[in-house]
Amino acid sequence: MSGMEIASYLMAVVYVVSFLAMSAILAKEAGRPVWLFGKGSEKQTLPASLFRLAFAGAVLWPLWLAAFGNPMKADPLTVALDGPWFDALGHLLVVIGACVALLSQRYMGASWRIGAAEGEQGAIVDSGPFAISRNPVFVGQALLFIGLFIVLPSLVQVALTLALLIAIRLQVAIEERVLAASLGQPYLAYKARVRRWLGVGSSTAGDIA
Repeated sequence: MSGMEIASYLMAVVYVVSFLAMSAILAKEAGRPVWLFGKGSEKQTLPASLFRLAFAGAVLWPLWLAAFGNPMKADPLTVALDGPWFDALGHLLVVIGACVALLSQRYMGASWRIGAAEGEQGAIVDSGPFAISRNPVFVGQALLFIGLFIVLPSLVQVALTLALLIAIRLQVAIEERVLAASLGQPYLAYKARVRRWLGVGSSTAGDIA
């Protein structure tokens, strides 16, 4: 692995550790558990499993590459996206994504939750990064994984990235239903004002649904 690849991998590891540590800190500050994947009427088993797969793979797969190399010797993605410019671009996305996700997580404060359950959600956070995206933590995580794929291109890494993106899309749909049921009109007004991923103003029908 090159220096840039190692730096990107270490940044991803720092993010995972920081995510878990900050979740514990925010749970202590809020005085309640923040892990809600096993609660509520919504089935969150699939997105929860995909999140675990993606993040475990992001930590373990590069270690495998460093120790044993890519078992697929002619991996077409490795051949197509190898090079210092790709490494630089990917590393930039990893850093930006990790910073956006962590800052947004911290900004949520006592409203931070992992998963969704009726009656368990905190107050709406609609300022800071949440004034331009309803899901800035997920946006940051997506950027991190896309960057990690560009730095360490392989079929395995693209599969991990797709697993994360699918998990995000499934989880956002669940959380939007739970938030609408739990918080009512204030959340619906926020939902109409700020786009799901990025932007403000009149949301499209698909973005609101």
